[in-house]
Amino acid sequence: MTSIIRAQATDFQLLADIGKKSFIESHGSSAAPEDINRYVQGKFSCEAVRDDLVDLNNIYHLIYHDDRPAGYSKIILNNSHPDIPAKNITKLERLYLLRDFYGLKLGRELIGFNMDLSRKSGQEGMWLFVWKKNDRAVQFYLKTGFAIIGSYDFKLTETHSNPNHHLFLKYSDE
Repeated sequence: MTSIIRAQATDFQLLADIGKKSFIESHGSSAAPEDINRYVQGKFSCEAVRDDLVDLNNIYHLIYHDDRPAGYSKIILNNSHPDIPAKNITKLERLYLLRDFYGLKLGRELIGFNMDLSRKSGQEGMWLFVWKKNDRAVQFYLKTGFAIIGSYDFKLTETHSNPNHHLFLKYSDE
């Protein structure tokens, strides 16, 4: 059984742990170990995640499978981007799923949940960045309906950047 719940401020440790593990699983080969470690220790420290959780612009959801935490998402509503003419769009900042849960279609469930929430909030679409060499993620987003609209150098550390695709999905007028 799968459930998706809104993350609470008290979930910072769980989010930090999932973030660290899933980032290393999906991006661990994208840079030297010291660069990966520096990024993970900064972005997924308990303090950083706690600070991010209390920012009312950030909307976190946890996904559970058989009562076990499997991953999480983070979206930001009304987060425009200069390359996208629409103003009411959502940024999907994170969609992390632990490798143990791959193949269960939980990513599809979590993205669908976030897209529904985004639509219900009056948004016209959703955008994100994804590391170009994360083939699994790139194919997932393309299959979901996102289109590559550009490139972006994601700064991992002061000395290392990863090439990312910039993707956008415009919701259809139903």
